[in-house]
Amino acid sequence: MLQVGKFHTLTVSKEVPFGFYLDGGDGNQILLPSKNAPLGCEVDDQVSVFIYHDSDDRIIATTKRPKVFVDHCAFLKVVSITKVGTFVDWGLEKDLLVPFSEQDYPMAEGVSYVVYVFCDEETGRLAASTKLTDFLYEESNSESGLYQAKQKVDLLICGQTDMGYKAVINGSHIGLIFRDEVFHPIKVGHSMEGFIKRVREDGKIDLCFQFHDPSARNTLEQQIIEDLVAHDGLSTLTDKSPAAEISKRFNVSKNTYKKALGSLYKQKRILLDKTKITLVTNSKT
Repeated sequence: MLQVGKFHTLTVSKEVPFGFYLDGGDGNQILLPSKNAPLGCEVDDQVSVFIYHDSDDRIIATTKRPKVFVDHCAFLKVVSITKVGTFVDWGLEKDLLVPFSEQDYPMAEGVSYVVYVFCDEETGRLAASTKLTDFLYEESNSESGLYQAKQKVDLLICGQTDMGYKAVINGSHIGLIFRDEVFHPIKVGHSMEGFIKRVREDGKIDLCFQFHDPSARNTLEQQIIEDLVAHDGLSTLTDKSPAAEISKRFNVSKNTYKKALGSLYKQKRILLDKTKITLVTNSKT
């Protein structure tokens, strides 16, 4: 059975002046316009096409690849606002509608948002929503899918809170990256790899960008010592320094850097104050 919002491989059943008709099964004929057909397309050829509704709400086919498929999230730009809702660019001739009822807050023209694409059960047409929690799980459990600490996942940054950043996990769940786990600039709409840091007792998911085992921390400690040696035993990059400066020099989070400094201090290899780090003179590199 054909589903709008996805690719299907269909057979060309008829050629007409304005394109080709594809056999959609159950007697359905789906138009593939000439401008969207493969070069040299002929009757009986099999073509991979994306199915959606055109501007006249007719089911139509295209070989173009949209920026997002049904039941997936994407970061899309608003191109117009009308009486029926907001339209975003998803890479096809007809822009994708975000109904006003599916907007968490008013959307502005020219601004991009993370949206979830769904098929409206009443109309059968595709639409998008910024109300991600209506479609994605916020807890990891046996029903929604289980995640484990240290599991590598794909993330799409979808929002900010006072505590950090929200991210879509593998297109199915929403988790939180705390601010002290962010050691390089990120923005809503960024896609990247990350890790499950922990699943809390309530099922909520905490995320991070790095896992540092003891051997990795020891490597960082050695890097800090070598940096101190290279700068005559002094550094102004303390545990009070901005996270961006720490990330630029050592490519780690501020929290990870602080733990490494704490370990070196306990080993009496460095001295710490608010403005500088001093290498203990008998410290070995």
